[in-house]
Amino acid sequence: MNKTDFSKMFVEFFESEKNAGMLLIVSTVFSLLAANLFIGQSYIDFWQKYLDLSFGGLELKYSLQHWINDGLATIFFLLIGLEIERELYAGELSSFQKASLPVVAAIGGMAFPALVHLFFNYSTASQAGIGVPMATDIAFALGVLSLIGGAVPLSLKVFLTAFAIIDDLGAILMIAIFYSKGLSAAYLVMAAAVFAILIFFNRLKVRALSPYIAMGMIMWYFMLKSGIHATITGVLLAFAIPFADDSGKCPSLRLQHYLHKPVAFLILPIFAAANTAIGLDGQTFSTLLSANSIGIILGLFLGKPAGVLAFSFAFVSLKLCSLPDDLAWKHILGAGLLGGIGFTMSVFIANLAFADPSLIQSSILAVIAASLLSALTGLIFFKYIVSKI
Repeated sequence: MNKTDFSKMFVEFFESEKNAGMLLIVSTVFSLLAANLFIGQSYIDFWQKYLDLSFGGLELKYSLQHWINDGLATIFFLLIGLEIERELYAGELSSFQKASLPVVAAIGGMAFPALVHLFFNYSTASQAGIGVPMATDIAFALGVLSLIGGAVPLSLKVFLTAFAIIDDLGAILMIAIFYSKGLSAAYLVMAAAVFAILIFFNRLKVRALSPYIAMGMIMWYFMLKSGIHATITGVLLAFAIPFADDSGKCPSLRLQHYLHKPVAFLILPIFAAANTAIGLDGQTFSTLLSANSIGIILGLFLGKPAGVLAFSFAFVSLKLCSLPDDLAWKHILGAGLLGGIGFTMSVFIANLAFADPSLIQSSILAVIAASLLSALTGLIFFKYIVSKI
């Protein structure tokens, strides 16, 4: 794949993520207003209605929200996996020199928020929320970055995208390792067997997408029943689909192109609406002062930029990686601030971390508050500070 092809892909990706971020904001605001002003409790209850799609002995009866979080979200994870695959083969993670800085930034941006949350919640019932402030929402972050305009170097957009993708990979590993419950060895073996078949297809250089999609759906069911979160299927499927240098014949890039708009304009807005259908009152807002909420808010708003900047500065100072020529430390700090926008993946992890609905709701509210605070601070920082330094 030549540099021109990759540049076109990145522009397409950036535009898609930018628009998705704008639509996510609209969807979230609408859902909160619908739950509290327009419709009320019936809107909240709508997302909890059960939808039975069982057939042929397969038990598939879950709430609408559960279908969205385990089913539709798998397609989102598939797209994330394809983006990671692309970056590894032809993007900013394709060589050690390119990958070192965003990898280091992402590690710092995950470690510091986790430590902040742990500081406030160690040995409490809310300690399980340690993964909530670790993620960065690519769509929201790039959406805010697009509002800044021409003052942002292209390499900063690439850097933010790369470290956010690695953040997502870290979140995926957290989900697979720490948020899986009640493992079923039989279903896990069957899921692994299907994945082995997919890898065999890859080795045979099967380029048609339909066999991968069909087997991926079977793997999703086995993964759903195995106790490992079903959305991990999307990432595994992405890495099984072949990546080729010829962008016109590459199955991975074709599928990524097909999925961008449905995920950006349908799946993510539905996910946002389903998971922010929260009734707000004085008691709900008081939960923002709980240890869990403080850990999430400070983890995203302060821990994320501190971790990104500290790890990046340390490794550059040690000459283990280098800063791009057109970037300064002010840009890295600004990217860290935008990295505190953790909406989609943070909300997702909050649903997995807790069984108590009140803890889930307070965590989501804390994520929204922290993401809004990070977005506004990042926007002001770039608009009025970076341009004057």
